[in-house]
Amino acid sequence: MTEDKIDNNETQKQYQADNIQVLEGLEAVRKRPAMYIGDISGRGLHHLVYEVVDNSIDEALAGFANTIEVFIGKDNSIRVIDNGRGIPVDMHEKMHKPALEVVLTVLHAGGKFDKGTYKVSGGLHGVGVSCVNALSDYLRAEIHRDGKIYMQEYAFGKPTSELCVIGETDRTGTTIIFHPDASIFTETVYDYETLANRLRDLAYLNAGITLTLTDERVTDEEGNPRSDRFHSDEGLKEFVKYIDEGKEHLIEDIIHINTEKNGIPVEVAMTYNTSFNENIFSYVNNINTIEGGTHLSGFRRGLTTTLKKYADDNKMLEKMKIELSKEDFRDGLTAVVSVKVAEPQFEGQTKTKLGNSEVNAAVSQAISEALRYYLEEHPAQAKAIVNKVIIAATARHAAYNARMKVQRKSPLAGAGLPGKLADCKSRDAAVCELFLVEGDSAGGSAKQGRNPNYQAILPLRGKILNVEKAMEHKVFESQEIVNIFKTLGVTIGTEEDSKAVNMTRLRYHKIIIMTDADVDGAHIATLLMTFFFRRIRPIIENGYLYIATPPLYKCTLKGKKGVSEYAWNDQQVQRFVDDICGGDRNKLNLQRYKGLGEMNPEQLWETTMDPENRMLKQVTLTNAAEADRTFSVLMGEEVGPRRDFIEEHATYANIDA
Repeated sequence: MTEDKIDNNETQKQYQADNIQVLEGLEAVRKRPAMYIGDISGRGLHHLVYEVVDNSIDEALAGFANTIEVFIGKDNSIRVIDNGRGIPVDMHEKMHKPALEVVLTVLHAGGKFDKGTYKVSGGLHGVGVSCVNALSDYLRAEIHRDGKIYMQEYAFGKPTSELCVIGETDRTGTTIIFHPDASIFTETVYDYETLANRLRDLAYLNAGITLTLTDERVTDEEGNPRSDRFHSDEGLKEFVKYIDEGKEHLIEDIIHINTEKNGIPVEVAMTYNTSFNENIFSYVNNINTIEGGTHLSGFRRGLTTTLKKYADDNKMLEKMKIELSKEDFRDGLTAVVSVKVAEPQFEGQTKTKLGNSEVNAAVSQAISEALRYYLEEHPAQAKAIVNKVIIAATARHAAYNARMKVQRKSPLAGAGLPGKLADCKSRDAAVCELFLVEGDSAGGSAKQGRNPNYQAILPLRGKILNVEKAMEHKVFESQEIVNIFKTLGVTIGTEEDSKAVNMTRLRYHKIIIMTDADVDGAHIATLLMTFFFRRIRPIIENGYLYIATPPLYKCTLKGKKGVSEYAWNDQQVQRFVDDICGGDRNKLNLQRYKGLGEMNPEQLWETTMDPENRMLKQVTLTNAAEADRTFSVLMGEEVGPRRDFIEEHATYANIDA
C-alpha cells in the first residue's frame, strides 16, 4: 500500500506526545497494583501487612528493635508497632519534605538503599510501605523519636495533614495504622491464621525477636481479644522441630549450623525422619524463596558430597548393587536454609529464586564443614542416616519399575483411560473440569447431571491410599491412584529426578474434589489433598485444585412445596426461618443431605456443579512449611500431635447418626 492511500482520518486517532500518560507519585501503584504486590485478592491484601512488618524486621536485624506488635482492628484495619529508632522526621534536603513523607509517598525511597543504614533488608525492591500507603484509603503514621510523638495522616497515598507533634514520649519506634482500599482489593477481610503463620516464621527466622498478633474482631467470654505471641530463642532449630512435629524421628538430633562464610551469614537446621518425602524450605533475608536458587543448590551439594564421602570412607556402600542418586540423600530430610545477603539478585517468574553465584559456595562450604564434624562425632546417627539413604535408593528403584509398568501400559494420548471415567467432549484443558467423586452412587448422579461438553466424572471407590505413610512404589500399585494419574495425563519421574512431575499433557485445568458433607467425606477429601500435595504439587501451585461445596440442607416452607432454598450452613437456615417462615421454626421442613447420592442429578447440577450457582473453594499454597506440618500431623504416624491439632482447631462436633 502506498503512502497516499493511507486513510489519514483514521490514523489520526493520533499517537502523539499528549497520548503519553505520566503517572506521578504513587498513581502507578494504584493503576497497576498487581505489579507491586502480586495480586489484588487475599494474597495481595495480606502482603500489605508483610511489607510493614518487614520494615520493622529490618530495624531488628540492624540491632535497634526486638518487639513487633500487629493488631487487626474491628474494621479490618491493621496496626503495626515496633520499638525501633522511628522513621526519621527531619526535612529531606533534596525533596524538601519531611523524611517520613518521602518514605511514604515516593517509590524506591528508604534507608535500605544506604548500606550504612541496613546491612541486609527483607524488602525486594524498596517499594514497601509507600505501596501500602498508595493502596490504603487511610494511613496514619506515628513516630516516637527524640522525646516527641510525631503524626501524619494520608489517604490513597497522599498526605491529608501536615507532620505535627502530638505529644511527648520516653520511647522510640514506629506505629503504622492503615485500612486497605476496598475499591482496589477484591477481598478486604484479614485471615488470622495466614498472618499468624507469617509471624511465626519470622520469629523462627530471627531468634530473639518477639512478635505478637492480636485480633480485636474476636473476643472471649471475658472480652479479651484473640492473641498469640511468637518468640524463638533457638531460631531454625525450633522451626525444624515445629515442622517435623507429626513425623517419626530417624534421629533425635536437630543438626544446627549458624556461621558466616565469605561475609554471608548462613543458618541451617536439619534432621531426618522415617517418611519418604524431602522437605527443604529456603529463605533469603526472611523472604521465602519458593523457587530455590543458589543457596538451595549449595546446601544440596554440600549435603550430598559430605554424606557420600563419609559413607565411602567407612565402607558402608560396598554391598550396594544400585547406583545412588543425589535425591536418595534427601529422602526423609527436613531442613530450613536461611541466608542474609547484602544485595540479593532474584530471578524466576515470581522473583523468589536467588541468583547470586557467590552464595552457592558459601552455603556448600558451611554445610560440608559442620556436617562432616557432626557425622564423625555421632557415629550411630551417621549410620542411621546412611542406612536411610540405602533404603531410599532401593525404594526409588522399586518405584521406577512400578511407575514404568503403569506408564508403559497407559499411553497418555487417549488410550488406556480408566473404564469408570465419563470423559468430556472438549479437548481444551483450559476449559475442561474433572470431578473426583466419592462412590458409584454419587458418581452416577454426577454423570447424569453434568454438562458433558466440558465436565468429566471419575468415581472413586472408598478411601484412596494414604500417601503420607506409603513408600513410592506402593503408590503406583494402588489402582485408584493409578486411575487418577491416567485420567489427568501427568507422568512422574525423569532420569535426573524420580519425583519430577510432567504436566505437559494435563487434560484438565479444574480438578474438583466432590465428596459427601460428613466425616468420611472430609477424610476422603483430605486423603486426596495429601496425594496432590505430596505427589503432584504443581496442580496446587498452578491453581488447578478445587473443593466442591454441596449444600448441607434444603429448607422448605411447610405446605408450600415451591418455596424452598438450599443452605450451606446453620446461619443460612436461620435466615430462611427469619425471612420466609416469619421467625417460626415450626414452619420449617429441614432436609439434611449427608451424601451426594441423596440428590437427584438435577439437584446436584443446580447446587454443586453448575458454574452459575456453585461455590468452589480453591486450594492454594501460601505457606509450604505450614502445609507440610499440617499434612504430617493429620495423616502421619504420630497420634499425639494429631489429637492436639484436632482439639485446638475443632469448632464443633460433627456426629453422624
